[in-house]
Amino acid sequence: MSVIAVSPVLRKELPAEPASARIRRRLTDAGLRFNANDNIAAFLREGERDELRDEVTARMQEVLDALVIDTAHDHNSRETARRVAKMFLDEVFRGRYEPAPKVTSFPNVSGLSELMIVGPLTVRSACSHHLCPIMGRLWVGVLPNADSDLIGLSKYARLADWVMSRPQIQEEAVVMLADELEQRVRPDGLAVVMEADHFCMHWRGVKDDQSVMTNSVMRGAFLANPDLRREFLGLMKR
Repeated sequence: MSVIAVSPVLRKELPAEPASARIRRRLTDAGLRFNANDNIAAFLREGERDELRDEVTARMQEVLDALVIDTAHDHNSRETARRVAKMFLDEVFRGRYEPAPKVTSFPNVSGLSELMIVGPLTVRSACSHHLCPIMGRLWVGVLPNADSDLIGLSKYARLADWVMSRPQIQEEAVVMLADELEQRVRPDGLAVVMEADHFCMHWRGVKDDQSVMTNSVMRGAFLANPDLRREFLGLMKR
């Protein structure tokens, strides 16, 4: 009979019902999905994010053990499970666990109705297929009207970072960001263009380090008016 040696470090007994199970039950009872790119912040209770961090640490330690990495004696990987848990919960996937950033808006008192372009904004995400990085740039075009709400330049970056800080595919990410911006600004037209490198192609698989994916969402006037669309695309600074 074979025996699997399990590293003793970073061992912490999990509660009978771990936080992930409680959160999952609340989501299920509410009839809501919890896909990789969904925000579930409203279903976390006080202290449960800390519990999730401990739980992910324990599970990640099991992964390292299964990969036959001796974290008990390898000083470089001894704290890796904890570091990865903090990275997932507090950094690269934090857009799943934190509510939307506060976005202060102000009325369009000057009646601005000309094209506004924000970008390029640096964006970072992760592919939900392999959890490999997606690194790229983003442009937003807005055609406001007298009833539109205007938001500060930094708020575009904050909203983009919140949406992108989740595992997902690029095609869905730009749609989600467009939805968030359209809801807040209520413009006559909205355009979002993202181009990004996908490390699931660069680092593994075909290992093609030249390919870049570009996709766009055009709404309202940008969809109906080809001249406006061309103006936006022509003014994007690359």
